[in-house]
Amino acid sequence: MSQLWAGRSAVLRRDAVANMGERAVRVALNLGMLTQPWRGVVVRTADLAKLRTRAEAAVLSVRRPVVVSGPTALALHGCAAVGETGPVHVTVPYSRSARSRPGLVMHQNRYEPDDVVDVEGLPVFALDLAVAEQLCDGDRRKAFGSLDEVLRRHTDSEAFRASVRGRLAARDDRRGVAKALMLTDLATGRADSPPESSLLLVVVEAGLPIPEVQYPVHTIDGRLLYVLDLAWESWRIALEYDGYDAHEGRAAYDAERDRRLAGRGWQVVRATAQDLRDPSRVLGELKRAFADRSC
Repeated sequence: MSQLWAGRSAVLRRDAVANMGERAVRVALNLGMLTQPWRGVVVRTADLAKLRTRAEAAVLSVRRPVVVSGPTALALHGCAAVGETGPVHVTVPYSRSARSRPGLVMHQNRYEPDDVVDVEGLPVFALDLAVAEQLCDGDRRKAFGSLDEVLRRHTDSEAFRASVRGRLAARDDRRGVAKALMLTDLATGRADSPPESSLLLVVVEAGLPIPEVQYPVHTIDGRLLYVLDLAWESWRIALEYDGYDAHEGRAAYDAERDRRLAGRGWQVVRATAQDLRDPSRVLGELKRAFADRSC
């Protein structure tokens, strides 16, 4: 059985039967050692939580030509903003039927061989195409966060941004392209985390001025004192994201930091994960801060 799984996390059921025998495969399925997520393919149950395993199973079940797409493609390219849970997304040519099933979302689209790259042995949409696709069709916050991540780590961020713009310009379906181009220009690659990218998107979509990302505050003699997540320098307003991991047990430090910033004329608004789910509170605080500073 070990030879069957060498270098693979999912196999065709018929290959498992040929290697183990029909009875052994049924026993393994009944005992929960193997799982059949979709027709014709089995995976080791212990590996089912891994996105790479589910994606390989999807490709085997659908059969080529097929390409991993959508948020699944972004996750396989290493974008943390989309996460690794949720259904697997794949795309097939228009010449094939596309019937989704639980845990597997199928799309139809036109694509060329050059649009597909190999990621860990799987056919996956190229990163610039996957980003452009999600900016138009997917969850905007996750897509924007993914773009920010890629710009942060890319050796030539402006070349990648231009590649995304090119993909958007070439889209047959023009729905969502104008918004996607705006998001492509808005991304800076400077946000420290996907939630900070989402926070930038929230404030801009609410109609507030575009803030500086990772704005440095210096002492009078030029030493770096603090770096603010989002800042509006002209109004001396800052928006800080308090992630659980980064700020657990730091309430006293954050309070002292805010006091020192206030002494330098800054008004600090703090946001948490709850504010990303419902931004009404933080947007209300920001709008009041702008109203106060505009008087």
